[in-house]
Parts: sequence; structure tokens; C-alpha cells
Amino acid sequence: MNNIDKENIKEAISKEIEKTKRSIAEHKELTQPIAPDCAIGRVSRMDAIINQNVSKMGLIKAKEKLKNLLYAQSNIDNPGFGICAKCGQDIPIGRILYVPHSKYCVNCAK
Repeated sequence: MNNIDKENIKEAISKEIEKTKRSIAEHKELTQPIAPDCAIGRVSRMDAIINQNVSKMGLIKAKEKLKNLLYAQSNIDNPGFGICAKCGQDIPIGRILYVPHSKYCVNCAK
């Protein structure tokens, strides 16, 4: 992997980190407790609780993604970065740019 590729990957990772941080903030806002004295009907309250739980799962996934992105960002200069953890082959640059925290090539990720 050459320096131009690494710079493109660093930029892609940085952009994805910022996007993920915004997503985490949005999910945190949507997972706030629903006040029992809020004047909504029973069905609407159940719907709000279901939506809150969906947002909680989104928050968990976004936090995991951020952790993986930060890991990738801190390891981009390591010699093993961009090498599949399973088969040892180079991970295609397109995959790294699309999924910067990926530890596996397309074939091994299946």
C-alpha cells in the first residue's frame, strides 16, 4: 500500500468517524426516557417505547463502529494494516475505503 492510498484511507476514516459521532449523538437524543405523564395515548406510548428500543440498538452499533474506526485509525501505519486477519492476503483498497475498520477481505468476511 503506497502513501497516496494511506492518505486516502486516513481521510475516509476521519470522515466516517465524524459521521459516526454525529449518529451517536442523534441516537442518544432518541433514547431519552419517555415520561409516564406525557399526554399521549397508550398505543402511541407503546410505539414511542419501540422506537426508543430501536434507537438503543442503533446506538450500540454506532458505538461499536466508532471503536472499530478508531482502532483502524490508530493502526493505519502498522505493517499489518490492510492485510486480512484470516487469509493473510491484501485487503483491496476499495474495501478499505468503503469499510475502513474491516479486518477481513471480502472472501473471508462471508
